[in-house]
Amino acid sequence: MHKLILPLLLGYAGTAASAASLTEVETRWLSAGAPVLAYAKQLQLPIDIIVQPQAGANDVPLAMGFDHGRCKLVLSMRGNPQAESILDSAPAAQRALLIEAIVAHEVGHCWRYAQGSWHVLPTGFVEVGHAQAERPELPELSQEMRQTRREEGFSDLLALAWTARRHPGAYAEVHQWLSQLRRDAGPAGASHDTSAWLQLARDSTAFAAADTPFEQVTALWNKGLLGGD
Repeated sequence: MHKLILPLLLGYAGTAASAASLTEVETRWLSAGAPVLAYAKQLQLPIDIIVQPQAGANDVPLAMGFDHGRCKLVLSMRGNPQAESILDSAPAAQRALLIEAIVAHEVGHCWRYAQGSWHVLPTGFVEVGHAQAERPELPELSQEMRQTRREEGFSDLLALAWTARRHPGAYAEVHQWLSQLRRDAGPAGASHDTSAWLQLARDSTAFAAADTPFEQVTALWNKGLLGGD
């Protein structure tokens, strides 16, 4: 993997490389996500941008990973048909907006990690459902799925809160696209089933007033934990 610094676009520190070494698709995604990344930089979130020279068979175009206290925004777009197909259902005029929402989703993961809250339930919530099973790995897998679903729910709300702040007139379109994406991702209860939170955020007025989008989603995320987890 190659870490790229895009000094004119992002200003993040890292191993020097020219933005000209990016592909057209990578440039388009990073350009669309630049407002989110600039905001993350303003908050001093520890994000490095990683570009894979070749996507793996199961890689999604954009993902957030963590390593030694830093967030790794990984672009796996080279040789990855999903880099284009994930936006196929949207009109061309909306695609930059949707990419911006996707980047906001990933930054939501980084914020949770940087806060030390990754996979941590809010104060007052307790883990339930520790069932016995013939295969000892099944309860652990079930817990991992719940933890992933919670984090995906938080970041979906963050993407919508970001949209409500920057593109309020397009909120309904982004919510509809994201809801369809989640319906297509797997059955109810799967690791990326965020329907409990998306239903709560059908209207942008559901978000609380707050200084940051991260604070805006907290109450709604907690409410989704009570009703959908």
